[in-house]
Amino acid sequence: MGILFDKGAVTPPYSNPGRSTVIPMTTTRAARGRPRAVSRAMLEDAATELFLEQGYAKTSVEQIAQRAGVSRNTFFNYFSGKADVFWVGIDGADRTLRRTLAEIDDSWAPLEGVTRAVLAVAADFGPSSVPWVLTHATIIGSIDDLRSTAADRVAAVSELIGLHLAGRTGLPTHDIRVRGAANAVTAAIVTALGAWSAAGVSRGALEPFVATALAPAVRGFDEELAHAASVQ
Repeated sequence: MGILFDKGAVTPPYSNPGRSTVIPMTTTRAARGRPRAVSRAMLEDAATELFLEQGYAKTSVEQIAQRAGVSRNTFFNYFSGKADVFWVGIDGADRTLRRTLAEIDDSWAPLEGVTRAVLAVAADFGPSSVPWVLTHATIIGSIDDLRSTAADRVAAVSELIGLHLAGRTGLPTHDIRVRGAANAVTAAIVTALGAWSAAGVSRGALEPFVATALAPAVRGFDEELAHAASVQ
């Protein structure tokens, strides 16, 4: 999802889905060694402060852990590396999409169900819920690492949607119609996220952006996949 980043857009203060707290640049942390509750969000906040203070390249996992008041090993209980900290909000949405797809009513046509699931997830992102990674990538100097870690996430979403469509239609996951539809939906999501994050303070909610991008993306596959589902 490296193409998400609007290199000229910076919209401080950042915010994350479901959270509106602005993180000051000088946050007092609990003394090291003192027992405390740990969360992904807490580690994300610590990393964000450091990335904005000194840049991504100069920030180590050890520094993030120290700022959060936890051990290095604790950091790795939540993330495989410092670049993964960027994706807390996005990864949460991906997990929600997985659950939502599993609950889709089989009476809906395959792509109608996928569209409903994707829009339901998008509805959780209001105007102030833009994941900060989408607007701060350039200022913290992390574009290359973000593109690398984004590619894995884009592929995972496409695979998830493809598995769902294969299950609904009875077609194999490698069928060109299944793969084409899954890739088209994923590309629409990525495009919508990019346009939404670049729209500035007047952006509104994410859902209309996703709906607009999805409509032409799924139109060409609707009939083929609906027919496959009806004859399985």
